[in-house]
Amino acid sequence: MAYIDLFDIDKNYDVKQIFKGMNFHLEAGERVAIVGQNGSGKSTLMKIALGTEEPDAGKRVIDRSIQIEMLSQQPTFPDGLTTREAIEHELTDLREAKETYDRLSEQLATDYENKTLLEAHAQAAAYLDHHNAWDLSSKVERVLQEFRLKEYEERLVASLSGGEQRRVALATLILKKPDVLLLDEPTNHLDVYMVEFLEEILLKEKFTLLLISHDRYFIDTIATRIVEVENLGLVSYKGGYSSFLEQKEQRLAAMQKQHDNLIRFLRKEEAWLARGVKARQTRNQGRKKRVFELRDQAKDNPTLIRKMKIELDREKKAFMREKIVAKKKMLFELKHISYSIAGKNLIEDFSTRILQKDKIAIVGHNGSGKSTFLRLMLGTLQPESGTIKRGEVSIGYFDQHREMLKDDETLIGTFCPDGGDRVMVDGKNMHVYGYLKNFLFPKEYLDKKIAQLSGGEKNRVALALLFTKPYNCLILDEPTNDLDIQTINILEEKLLSFQGALIFVSHDRYFVDKIAQKLLIFKGNGVVEESYQAYSDYLAIEKDINELYRIEKEITASEEKTAETPTQSQPKKSTKLSYKDQRDLELLPKKIEALEAQIDALTQCLYDPDCFEAEGIVAKSQELADLEAEYEKVSERYLEVLEKEEDLSNNA
Repeated sequence: MAYIDLFDIDKNYDVKQIFKGMNFHLEAGERVAIVGQNGSGKSTLMKIALGTEEPDAGKRVIDRSIQIEMLSQQPTFPDGLTTREAIEHELTDLREAKETYDRLSEQLATDYENKTLLEAHAQAAAYLDHHNAWDLSSKVERVLQEFRLKEYEERLVASLSGGEQRRVALATLILKKPDVLLLDEPTNHLDVYMVEFLEEILLKEKFTLLLISHDRYFIDTIATRIVEVENLGLVSYKGGYSSFLEQKEQRLAAMQKQHDNLIRFLRKEEAWLARGVKARQTRNQGRKKRVFELRDQAKDNPTLIRKMKIELDREKKAFMREKIVAKKKMLFELKHISYSIAGKNLIEDFSTRILQKDKIAIVGHNGSGKSTFLRLMLGTLQPESGTIKRGEVSIGYFDQHREMLKDDETLIGTFCPDGGDRVMVDGKNMHVYGYLKNFLFPKEYLDKKIAQLSGGEKNRVALALLFTKPYNCLILDEPTNDLDIQTINILEEKLLSFQGALIFVSHDRYFVDKIAQKLLIFKGNGVVEESYQAYSDYLAIEKDINELYRIEKEITASEEKTAETPTQSQPKKSTKLSYKDQRDLELLPKKIEALEAQIDALTQCLYDPDCFEAEGIVAKSQELADLEAEYEKVSERYLEVLEKEEDLSNNA
């Protein structure tokens, strides 16, 4: 069943056309990710699907019975509410539904044949089932914990930062579970642990989703389908991000083959046209017109194919890890540094060296000290104890506020403040447009003021500006926020070829895996660990260890509970094996040896045609399978008895 249908959609902003004849359908249970360049129409598609943006032409059809909600970039809340109250306020309908269900249950206890009551009771139950709203209190508590909002639950929500307010809004939407949830960059302002929790909930609760994200691991985990905004329309790919890359490569190969066939056909038609006489006849004018159309198509195809190849190469490289091995010099030496804020330890007795060409990712929970560490490296903060020794280092800094940009300056003025139209990049003198088109800026943007650009475009300008300066160290704070995937791929290429040191904070697991050679893991309470693992590997191991701790805790709690039980209520434990166990302990080793000998003999027989031809290879193979099954069964029984004997010895 389709929840949202968009038919033949046209959309223009001023003179720029966004969509022409675009079609889109969202089925119940689908999780669709929208990808494409900044400015290509991703957010417009989402707004048209939501109904807050009207198309210039075409039709939007939705199931009127469904609830559609979107995570706002700048959420608003009623005045005077605390964080917990803001969440609870949005769950009023669900709480009322639970109260209605409970009231109807009480009425049915004395009037259980009332059909009206039964129908209303079933509807209330179905509504609670759909929204999984049977135990809202425990779910509210969990999202407060997982999104690190518990410490703010009694604070006015209006006093929280923009990122924290987004987490409140996201927590609320998860709990409400609308029929269709629209998410625009949901992982911004979330650390990786929050992202993993979000992934778990979206999959477990079977949300129907339409989402925009630059987090390729998130897309790979969540998406059942990807739609790419391309050439004023959409191209659909089944599966997650890795599947998208494979299918796009196949599509590119098919396009190349079609183009080759077109060229062969066009050569024949051009030869016919060159003969001239028949081509001038009236009845052949249509064929002549078709030749000219084929010429135009043949001219356009190579540009499109080349563009797709470049983008695909960038995307494919994002699945590979590269390491640059070179002679390095020391840029920073940290000795026993410590730093705390309001009595909270962020860094305690930490030492390390940062060398030329090091690529270091700073990772960990929000609030664990990552941004503080960057400020210590920049020198805007000083450690409470310990020392930071700096070598010959020139630092380029990218922060989320883009303080290096001036709103009243033009794009060309930003890169050429002394006039002219050329910049130096990696020792090469380039025209500023030739450089900026690598960051996906069209020529007409050169005279635009910085204030006129979107947040993502400003980030692209700030990052492009960094690579025009002679820095030997880049310090980047969440560089991928507000960037589309194509721009992130460009950024990755630049950072991998950068010859200086790179120190960056990021929650983008894919980006960290691609770029970082080393991790500094901020674990909380001042603990900072160094690791050379891939970030995704570290997180997987950490998750397994946490699960072991949880199991160990449950076992300990169970043992303590058993120990508290009065002695007289505990059954008396046996101190020796039963007769059957004792017999098996004595006889099974000989049986195991005999089975092993039979299995070896049959295995040899199956290699020898003279041996298996008499009874047939199928019969001999089945006999071997039966013996192996018997061997497995006998071995397991013998190990079971051995464990019993060992337990009795330990308890004696």
